[in-house]
Amino acid sequence: MNFDLLVQSIADVHREMQARAVKAVNVGLTLRNWLIGAYISEYELRGEDRAAYGEKLIVNLAKSLKTRGIVACEQQRLSGYRLVYRDFPQIWESVTPELESLLPNALRTTGAEPLGEIHRTLSGESPADTAIVEAPSPQSTVEPIHRTASGKLQTPGRILLERLSYSHLELLAPVAHPLKRTFYEIECIKGGWSVRELKRQIGALYFERSGLSKDPEALARLAHDAAETQTTAHLIRDPFIFDFLGIPAGEALTESVLEDALMRHLQRFLLELGRGFCFEARQKRMLIGGEHFFCDLVFYHRILKCHVLVELKVDHFRHEHLGQLNSYLGWFRENEMQPGDQPPVGILLCTEQNSELVRYALAGLDQQLFVSRYQLELPATAEIEAFLKRELEQWKESRE
Repeated sequence: MNFDLLVQSIADVHREMQARAVKAVNVGLTLRNWLIGAYISEYELRGEDRAAYGEKLIVNLAKSLKTRGIVACEQQRLSGYRLVYRDFPQIWESVTPELESLLPNALRTTGAEPLGEIHRTLSGESPADTAIVEAPSPQSTVEPIHRTASGKLQTPGRILLERLSYSHLELLAPVAHPLKRTFYEIECIKGGWSVRELKRQIGALYFERSGLSKDPEALARLAHDAAETQTTAHLIRDPFIFDFLGIPAGEALTESVLEDALMRHLQRFLLELGRGFCFEARQKRMLIGGEHFFCDLVFYHRILKCHVLVELKVDHFRHEHLGQLNSYLGWFRENEMQPGDQPPVGILLCTEQNSELVRYALAGLDQQLFVSRYQLELPATAEIEAFLKRELEQWKESRE
């Protein structure tokens, strides 16, 4: 062994064990969310007092769990857990004897398959009512799937847990047609697609195009050759994993060196202005339409009585940047405003080489008195432009 081989060996060990650790966390996360969905579904079927809650069950459940400090159990997520449980019942197969005690009582004795049959399946024995068939795929199949007693094609729960993250399953669950969903499951597993790639392929109607194509194998090759594959870094950035482990998501997000330096200094710069800024959050997470978004900096202005959202784009100004910031402002109006608060204000900072552009988003403010105070209390455009220019120059000098 020489020094270079030593370095390479340690790097290989690090990457392999990091991947295994993330995979183990994701399996635990998937089982946790699936079990939550199982309990919700079983309660809706057999709960003694279920009639008292009716359609308000998810709303009341989310509130009660929040008071107990249980994270990642907002209304939208709880509905998602229930949907994942209902659409992927085969995950039952991967409930080990050690975890059986966590199952709802009804599932320990009833269901599509007894637990004894499931354990035999995991040990290598196929249940009598289950056949193994090839996956519905344009390419040669690399993963077998089950044909259940009802004739439905189904990817084994063990494979789902080992090869797909919970974020993949959450994206697949709303696909209503079982065959279509199984198609995307298998293609995603074969191609090692990232969540973003899976979302792109569903949006691009890959299933429908494959059925209409005269050469589906060529279409499959094109789809997989251009696909973004899943990496450990993708999983580490998954907000669900942060929630599951109790780690603030913003603290673990990977940012470019320049953006990180600018945001760190910008935070201090705004606080030093002494105009009523109270720092509230960095990389504030917002769940909008089932997707996670992060606002770079959030302040509360004690004089203006409103939130001030700051977004930095290490890029030239584009209209979608302003649209994104306005979406954040809308979310804050609905979810963060308290009685007596004014609507939130957004500051968009765009930087490209030595040019700076600062845009203020008034978010539809129509109170002239407030607008006048806003213009006086917030930092002047020239001050922020001067700050950006100074920081960019210093950053460039440090890199030379």
